[in-house]
Amino acid sequence: MQFLFIMDPHAGMLPDKDTSFAFMRAAQARGHQCLHCQVHQVSNEGARVRAVVRPITVSDSAPHTRVGDPVVVEVAECDAVFIRKDPPFDGAYLHLTHQLDLLPASTLVINGPQALRDANEKLFACQFAEFMPRTLVSADTNAMLEFVKDVGGEGVVKPLDGAGGAGVMAVSVPGRASRGILDFITGEGRRLAMVQEFRPEVVGGDKRVLLLDGKLLGAIRRVPRPDDIRANIHVGGRVEACDLTPEEHQLVESIGPRLSRMKLFFVGLDLIAGKLIEVNVTSPTGIQELGRLTGTQPELDVIAWVESKSQASRASG
Repeated sequence: MQFLFIMDPHAGMLPDKDTSFAFMRAAQARGHQCLHCQVHQVSNEGARVRAVVRPITVSDSAPHTRVGDPVVVEVAECDAVFIRKDPPFDGAYLHLTHQLDLLPASTLVINGPQALRDANEKLFACQFAEFMPRTLVSADTNAMLEFVKDVGGEGVVKPLDGAGGAGVMAVSVPGRASRGILDFITGEGRRLAMVQEFRPEVVGGDKRVLLLDGKLLGAIRRVPRPDDIRANIHVGGRVEACDLTPEEHQLVESIGPRLSRMKLFFVGLDLIAGKLIEVNVTSPTGIQELGRLTGTQPELDVIAWVESKSQASRASG
């Protein structure tokens, strides 16, 4: 099969961390060809979507990536398209989803373009509010301070378009810096932001729960540094093995089928103390850490699923 990866420059992939790298490595191991392009290299003439791509191979030893000469392909002829562009979901990302909407149903796109537009990674979690900690989305600093006071005096504020822990800050009432932080995050009342009750359990880590087609693929625990509330790996969080509690399994079983119906096939849920914090859909990470901690290769399961789903899509299309 031929898989197209639309993502950031290939040279920036970390061979021991990047999920996209693991997907390419697994696809190669199963005999498939991988193609790489960036967002701006996708074009469409009417409903025909094309891309300037380079064949890419990856290796665990240096040089970790090799690319061939550029060639123009009809994207509809690819068996699967992986949208692995890192956030933020900006104008260029939005336009890409509109272009990929033009592809026939027989071309598998992971994750579905319309679903990527619909599922802001912060706001979309509010569709499952019964599983979340108390949460307010507002641009009103006074309302946010009142909310923090109401939930016990401590909260966590985050921008709606951030990723990787960027812009996530603790606020408190009373707290001399809190008003300034909220004014900054909201652009002094011109921009929505999310504030959630602070869960002290975060010092023990959050859980990144990976789902494939609505079903549990595996989970890891990310533990923040002692001087940070953010557990993201790239800001210093360490990774541990973990299991899900019965309540967390119930959360997955409740949310998973809806994600699958929306064509959100590969998703990362972030949980703190069993509460849903975010639903990561643009380019979820953590599969390499999961594999090392469990002694498995979950990326092979993903590629096997893609093979089967693509064949079914071709047959029905």
